[in-house]
Amino acid sequence: MHIVALRNLESFWRQTHCRDAEGPLKAWLAEARAAHWSSPQDVKRQYANASIIANNRVVFNIKGNDYRLIVAIAYKMQYVYVKFVGTHAEYDRVDATVVDQFKGV
Repeated sequence: MHIVALRNLESFWRQTHCRDAEGPLKAWLAEARAAHWSSPQDVKRQYANASIIANNRVVFNIKGNDYRLIVAIAYKMQYVYVKFVGTHAEYDRVDATVVDQFKGV
């Protein structure tokens, strides 16, 4: 898979209060890059705890659910678009089906 908006993930884990997310996000990146997801079922096979939601979006639990990562996946093109990364509390304040915290960045 090709990851779009990688810079946004890097900026997130460089934040002082989110440095503990770096290792788990790098692990997710390595796994996602190596993956070939052609459907939501492929994602669920690899990540049983991932939530498949509307608009081809998937919510991943990062670092034991301390953080949430929302991506949109273009399965045919093999692209993963990072839409949101934040703490669990920040995630609770967004609409995961439409959030795009990095739009215009």
